[in-house]
Amino acid sequence: MKVILHGGFFSESSTNLETKIAKQEALLRIVKSAYQYLKSHTAMETVVYAVTQLEDDELFNAGIGSQIQSDGKIRMSASLMDGDLMKMSGVINIEKVKNPIQVAQLLQHFEDKVLGGSGATTFARQNGFEEFSTEIPQRRAEYEQKVKATGLGTVGCVVLDAAGKLAVATSTGGKGFEMPGRISDSATVAGNYANEFCAVSLTGVGEDIVSGAVASKIVTRVTDGFSLEQAFEKTFEELRKIDGFAGAIAIDKNGNSYHLDSYPSMVFASFDGVTEEVFI
Repeated sequence: MKVILHGGFFSESSTNLETKIAKQEALLRIVKSAYQYLKSHTAMETVVYAVTQLEDDELFNAGIGSQIQSDGKIRMSASLMDGDLMKMSGVINIEKVKNPIQVAQLLQHFEDKVLGGSGATTFARQNGFEEFSTEIPQRRAEYEQKVKATGLGTVGCVVLDAAGKLAVATSTGGKGFEMPGRISDSATVAGNYANEFCAVSLTGVGEDIVSGAVASKIVTRVTDGFSLEQAFEKTFEELRKIDGFAGAIAIDKNGNSYHLDSYPSMVFASFDGVTEEVFI
C-alpha cells in the first residue's frame, strides 16, 4: 500500500519560511492520515479522503483558498478515476461548494459522469451539497489589487491499496484571474488518469498539460512496458519542446512511485507505512 500526494507549486504562495514549514507539516499530516485511512478503505475512497483534506486547508489552491477569476467569482474543478473499473468522473467550473472532489465522487454513480458550470453546481445543490464560499481574504486582496499569484496550484493524490488497485483524484481552484469559462486540466485525462497499471496526477499550467496530454501519455507508456521513470522522462522531454510547466506524481501496480517537474518547486509527500518522503 502506498499514498503519494502533491500540493501544487510552492510559488503559488508566499515563500516565507513560516509558510514553507506550514505546508510541509500539512502534507506530512495528510499523507500519514490518508495511509491510516487506507488500511480499512479502498484506493478510491482514500484519494477522495486525502483530497478533501487538501481542499479544506487554505494553504493549498483547491476548495477553501481557491483563486478568484477575472469576473470576481471562484470556479473550481475536480475529478477522480478508478484504475480498476476505468471510470472517470468530475466537475468543471463548479461554484460555491466546499469540496468539489466529493461531488465528483458522487458522479461515479451516474451515467453522466462529468458536469460543468451551472449544471455541476445545480447537481451539487440537488444532492445535498450546501452553498459554501471558499474565498479567503488573501485571495480577495490579490484580486482587488490585481496582484496575480503564479497560480500554478492544484492538489492531487494517488493511491495503491491492499488489493493492488489504483485510484487518483485531483482538484484545483484555477490559476487566478482567468477568463470565465476557461477549462483546467484537472478534470481531463491530461491532468488526472489511471488504469490497472498506473495512476497519475498533475499540477502546473493547465494549457501546457492539456497540450502535452501528460497524464494519459505516462499511463499509456507504463501500460506498454515503460518503467515509471522512462515514461516520465519521455513525456516530459516532449513537454519541454513547448516549454511546458508541469509537475506529476504517480504510482504503478508494483508500488513504485515517481515524481517529476519541468520547473522545480512542486510540493509533494508520500508514505508507505514505513518510509516518508516530503519535498517543498
